[in-house]
Amino acid sequence: MLDKFKRLIKSLRLESLKKSEDFFLKRIDKDKLPLHIAIIMDGNGRWAKKRGLPRIAGHKAGTETVRRIVKIAAELNIRYLTLYAFSIENWRRPKGEVSALMNLIEEMLDAEAKDLHKNNVKFIVIGRLNKLSESLQKSIRDVMAITKNNTGLTLVLAINYGGRTEIVDCVRQIADKVKQKKLEPSKINEDTIIKHLYLPEVPDPDILIRSGGEKRVSNFLLWEIAYSEFWITPVLWPDFKRSDFFQAVFDFQRRKRRFGGLEEW
Repeated sequence: MLDKFKRLIKSLRLESLKKSEDFFLKRIDKDKLPLHIAIIMDGNGRWAKKRGLPRIAGHKAGTETVRRIVKIAAELNIRYLTLYAFSIENWRRPKGEVSALMNLIEEMLDAEAKDLHKNNVKFIVIGRLNKLSESLQKSIRDVMAITKNNTGLTLVLAINYGGRTEIVDCVRQIADKVKQKKLEPSKINEDTIIKHLYLPEVPDPDILIRSGGEKRVSNFLLWEIAYSEFWITPVLWPDFKRSDFFQAVFDFQRRKRRFGGLEEW
């Protein structure tokens, strides 16, 4: 009897989830999709702790969510998806966790390379990659090379990335050009900054999604999110489902983006 009751509850939950997905998907305007979605994938450690598991178990569960969300974004014809995988500050975590996380990223890249290419996904990485292991750098180069000519979703993975670090690297490039007399200081403007960021060809995120409920940007894309819409959910990243992604897109479409201006009276 107890097993039958559990199966019934599971069935009802699955049906409820399906209805939730359908609710948002049917209401999403396919002609007004965000061009670029950025995600801070937070909550892996808390997800593992709630289950009495080591933190790396949460990161492993989170990789399944990454696969799911990349697939959904491609199916929905989102043009750019940027995922915050490892920040400059994350090196402060225990060495064992950092090592395991780096290995996990490398394993995932090696395992997903063929599927990314098959699904016409272009893969790019941003961050200071020279601090990563040689084997991880090789995996990154290999996947980027395999997918460089793809024309579907562009997947950007931020590894050893920091928004302030990106701006520092940008300023150094500009200062070097000024020193070489290739650029007049009086000519420096916003376009100059944009051209020297890590990915000047990628448009700014239309929406920044953060899982796990924290209300901060955590040094992520500081220049690029100046006018991004924020969507924060308490759902921990390993539990982030299709319905959550659809809800974020649906909510984005209901907002009025004024970029500092006013609505028409």
